[in-house]
Amino acid sequence: MGGPAELGAPDAAKADASEGRPSRAEAEAAVRTLIRWAGDDPDREGLLSTPDRVVRSYEEFFAGYSQDPVEILQRTFEETDGYDEVVALRGIRIESYCEHHMVPIIGVAHVAYLPRSRVVGISKLARVVEAFSKRLQIQEKLTSQVANAIEEVLQPKGVAVVIEAEHQCMSTRGVHKPGVSMVTSRMLGEFRHNPTLRREFLTLIGNPAGF
Repeated sequence: MGGPAELGAPDAAKADASEGRPSRAEAEAAVRTLIRWAGDDPDREGLLSTPDRVVRSYEEFFAGYSQDPVEILQRTFEETDGYDEVVALRGIRIESYCEHHMVPIIGVAHVAYLPRSRVVGISKLARVVEAFSKRLQIQEKLTSQVANAIEEVLQPKGVAVVIEAEHQCMSTRGVHKPGVSMVTSRMLGEFRHNPTLRREFLTLIGNPAGF
């Protein structure tokens, strides 16, 4: 597993630094090309502002490339009065994007850790999920990235992450099967080796997909 610096720097960001990021004008020109390829006229009234809107949307959709999950987690607290039970955050909404088709992955993440000596503000857990999800992703990698970052920075006794999501690459194209959820999990430390603790976490989050 890589160190904190590697966890916080996605491969795409590294490529961006070495190859040079396209300008905003180039990005808008690419959108115009796609509109023409789709069979429409980017110069008609209803589409004149579409390239600008799409690029601004992409800035929001892929904001995770400019966020460092390691930095998000680094502010922790040790004054816990001896608290040593599970800390869990359920139902964190995920809006990610399939790296194969660039269409949405919509779902929820459930995140938990067993503190060793430090805890982190719960909003930071949600922000870490957001930072990794606002990138081109596959769900399996997203699940591992969230768990690995928490383990690397907080160094808890254990980490558990479960993600349930619907993929529009499957529901709106290809096999066209809406309503199908994919469930992935990553268990580290005590959550992997202690069945009782694992069951406690799964009970807390409603035991998705009968894990």
